[in-house]
Amino acid sequence: MERTAQSWLEAGSHFEWTPTEPMRHTRTLNIFHAEFGDPEAPMLLMVHGFPTSSIDWQDVVEELSADYRVCVLDLPGFGFSDKPKGESYTLKRDSELLGYYLLDVLGAHEGAVVAHDRGDSVALAFARRCSAGETPFAVSNLVLSNGNIFLPLSNLNEFQRLVLHPESAPATVAAITPQLLAAGLGQTTFTPRRTLDDPAITALAETFAVNDGIGVIHDTIQYLVERSEHEEQWLQALAAMPVKTTVVWGLYDEISPLRVAAYVWNNYLATKPGDNEFWLLPGANHYLQNDQPAQFVHVLKATLSNSSPVVPGAVSADPGAPVFLDRSRPQLPTAQEVLAGA
Repeated sequence: MERTAQSWLEAGSHFEWTPTEPMRHTRTLNIFHAEFGDPEAPMLLMVHGFPTSSIDWQDVVEELSADYRVCVLDLPGFGFSDKPKGESYTLKRDSELLGYYLLDVLGAHEGAVVAHDRGDSVALAFARRCSAGETPFAVSNLVLSNGNIFLPLSNLNEFQRLVLHPESAPATVAAITPQLLAAGLGQTTFTPRRTLDDPAITALAETFAVNDGIGVIHDTIQYLVERSEHEEQWLQALAAMPVKTTVVWGLYDEISPLRVAAYVWNNYLATKPGDNEFWLLPGANHYLQNDQPAQFVHVLKATLSNSSPVVPGAVSADPGAPVFLDRSRPQLPTAQEVLAGA
């Protein structure tokens, strides 16, 4: 598939959605989505982050679609979906949208969820809904990647702080163009750095321009406030839910550094029941699915098929090869047990 915003738009379509929780001014939204692969294959839903869209997955959907029914959507306020100004773009509402999309639009009742950045929070809220019986969908696997899933250890950059706060947001938004935002991401969240000459960065700028995405960026970033209010609840739910969870992280991320993933793994997943996994992509930054798409796909296929390595280590001698860091176990051994070879 050609790496342009137009080709991505042409690969999908729109559906209408009316949230159960009313928005401030808007009743019904047009939501963009796309499907790849055999409709009878196992379901794989991919949830994008902030401030981008489902186009983030363009480098990996083709290979994944050989084995899965890969489905993506643009959450409200992003990509080719509606972006009404002055609205509340909540994680709770987005988690409801995932349920509607899977059950009512796709007719699916079971499948894996792969998430990135802000999408991690949406996926956590959705998985909690499913585990609590609020949404009749069975999440078979949950994959979390490079997102601020524990805010105290994140590094929000200056731009994020400026657009987050109501006092500084208007002037900041007025000074930003789609091209500037895309170029800034290319220079800070990809490894190696990318410029507007790169088709991926050009495509980001084009999607930001659709429906004046820059104009709603103050509204869409408010998810961080909501995240802070529910963070412990969602993490406790993650530790308790009977869903295999995999964490895969790009090493060079400065906004959602590896310490975020390590904290969540050590405190909520390392002793969680089930075959949970922790992976590292040593050549990737925040957008690991674009920096190392082949390696990202390797991790997904391994964890979704339960064919990951038995012991930790790199999967090959290639310096950029995925590194399998850890697998959960019922309880950690004591120091004495380790020394005794238990």
